[in-house]
Amino acid sequence: MRRRLLTVAALAGVLFTGLTTAQATGRDSDVTRAFQATSRSTAWTLAQRVPLKFPTYHPQGFAIVGDQIFLSSVEVLEAPVKYPVPVDGYDRTPGKGIGHLFVLDRQGNLKKDIRLGEGTAYHPGGLDFDGKDLWVPAAEYRPNSRAIVYTVDPKTYRVTERFRVKDHVGGVVRDRTTGQVHGVSWGSRTLYDWTPTGKQLEKVANESHILDYQDCDYAARGKQLCGGVTTLPGPNNTSYDLGGLALLDLRTNRILHEIPFPYFSPTTNHNATRNPVALETTPTKLRLYTAPDDGENPGGTEIQIYEAPLK
Repeated sequence: MRRRLLTVAALAGVLFTGLTTAQATGRDSDVTRAFQATSRSTAWTLAQRVPLKFPTYHPQGFAIVGDQIFLSSVEVLEAPVKYPVPVDGYDRTPGKGIGHLFVLDRQGNLKKDIRLGEGTAYHPGGLDFDGKDLWVPAAEYRPNSRAIVYTVDPKTYRVTERFRVKDHVGGVVRDRTTGQVHGVSWGSRTLYDWTPTGKQLEKVANESHILDYQDCDYAARGKQLCGGVTTLPGPNNTSYDLGGLALLDLRTNRILHEIPFPYFSPTTNHNATRNPVALETTPTKLRLYTAPDDGENPGGTEIQIYEAPLK
């Protein structure tokens, strides 16, 4: 496919608007309805690619506020190392790193680098914008560990600690109908529900074993849209990432709609939904924004935009 760069006009008109419209209304968003009309046979086209010309490290989550794009990412300085046997309940060392929340303009230019985390809790995850603040966790880079949930003011960039969790939290979403904060554990095997001050209301096993949710966004009327991958063994000691998207009811955690996404980055062959995702609609298209490649990969990180015709 011929490489095409997003123009200023295209980005200004369409980037990341789908999950922010209808967030506080009593109806399903256009994105929700369009996503529910997709199936495993939906034909997606890689329509546009936007290079990010700064060190992006390992991208995690997307959010949009007006003309600003927020991208969470973890910079690993010392990778965690597996223990031969568990130590104090951990299966690996904490490693060392820096948590980033990058602020971009719509052309992908870096405006601000906000640091998140504390000590060994340096891994930001999937984030969500609730109409006022961004909600984003920073966790240790190992399962069954700890996390800090922050809010970030999108105007002043002020970071505020909201609460702490005795587990790795890989992403959060705030329900606009209840005000509650929902989160996922390492590999999204556990689903959490907290008050905005961190009182745990629910902790349940994820009944879906198809996807490990990487990034989720609120999708109006008590729902969230999540993207992720599951790494599966292949032939001859190889492995591959099964990617997909899912719409979940935040009250029941029931999957309302789910599809595989068998498309891969043309740069690295990573599945498109491996890292952050966001969805929007135009009058004729459902658009999926992805950033599957890490900064150290050849060509760095791109925002890769897929399109499917609306039904």
